[in-house]
Amino acid sequence: MQRQDIDVVVIGAGAAGMMAAASASQRGRGVALIDHSERLAEKIRISGGGRCNFTNTQAAADRYLSRNPHFCKSALAQYSQHDFIDLVNRYGVAWHEKKLGQLFCDDSAQNIIDLLKAECDLVGIEWRMGTSIASVEALDGGFVVRTNRETWHCQSLVIATGGLSIPPIGATGFGYDLARQFDLPVTPLAAGLVPLTFEPKDLYGELAGVSLDCEAHGGDGPSFRENVLFTHRGVSGPAILQISSYWTPGREISLDLLPGRDVSQLFEEARRSDMLLPNVLADWLPKRFAQAFCAAHGEVKPMKQYQVAELAALANHLHDWRVKPSGSEGYKKAEVTRGGVDTDALSSKTMMARKVPGLYFVGEVVDVTGWLGGYNFQWAWSSGWVAGQHA
Repeated sequence: MQRQDIDVVVIGAGAAGMMAAASASQRGRGVALIDHSERLAEKIRISGGGRCNFTNTQAAADRYLSRNPHFCKSALAQYSQHDFIDLVNRYGVAWHEKKLGQLFCDDSAQNIIDLLKAECDLVGIEWRMGTSIASVEALDGGFVVRTNRETWHCQSLVIATGGLSIPPIGATGFGYDLARQFDLPVTPLAAGLVPLTFEPKDLYGELAGVSLDCEAHGGDGPSFRENVLFTHRGVSGPAILQISSYWTPGREISLDLLPGRDVSQLFEEARRSDMLLPNVLADWLPKRFAQAFCAAHGEVKPMKQYQVAELAALANHLHDWRVKPSGSEGYKKAEVTRGGVDTDALSSKTMMARKVPGLYFVGEVVDVTGWLGGYNFQWAWSSGWVAGQHA
């Protein structure tokens, strides 16, 4: 099989991989970009409802999970959200801020894919889509990458193969396997930014489709106030996706169903009336949910028949509803993979493996997981750009 010499091989033509390839090629490095998929950047294409939440104006290290919470600081500082916004503006891509600093394309996620491809093609790279990797080994001060089409010999190798999330579009564990091949540790992996499931007996009737403004808390992480959506299998929505990255199986989550509301005052005002409790709560909660919640917490009766202690207990439940998920929807519905190549094994300034000169890991394959809302794309841009500056 023909052997070709080149400066850099990037495996994975997604967000981080294209960014790394563009960054390296524009500093004069010869680059081959290899991906097993025929289609370019499917994860970008389907993101943000097809409009790609490409970054967040509030991107900072405290919005990322990692065994080393400081690891991402260097890459985010070297290539920030403002740098990527400048790039988007240079290409004339129209965008808008939706909420909480989340930036989306006005038109289509294809704008971001086209932008990245154009950046890669400014100097010219060797594209190899639909190309599978047969083997990778260190040799002669570099690496030999054998594919189903040819063999490459390179000085630097960048792994941008993503994680296990959304296998229908081609996600694999290739990057983790390669890290282990080179004796680099991989932290425990789990689905992140993923809907949570409950046992059927735990759900309040047929609540699928009901949406609430909640403050959710799960595990040891922060609370998030956004919508919670009931599904046929459990709960989803932005607040649940956020806390799922902090949740571990067997632990409860807590939902404040009426954040910022004084439920005790509401009850006091209605306590001497003949109104049924669900009808009182229906002023603040969806009627279907109010009925199910009250039915699950005892006999439904007129307000004047409740004791003060009963209403106090109900108010507490509404502000701190504790439920134990049975699991999650898994990688099929997860937006990201939590965990990855251990950051202790990588240089935060270059993304290079400390024990393997010339080997770089970027993007989702690394143990850096962002919040929902464009943070993971920003990590892809930042880590990819940094690796490209050194590979």
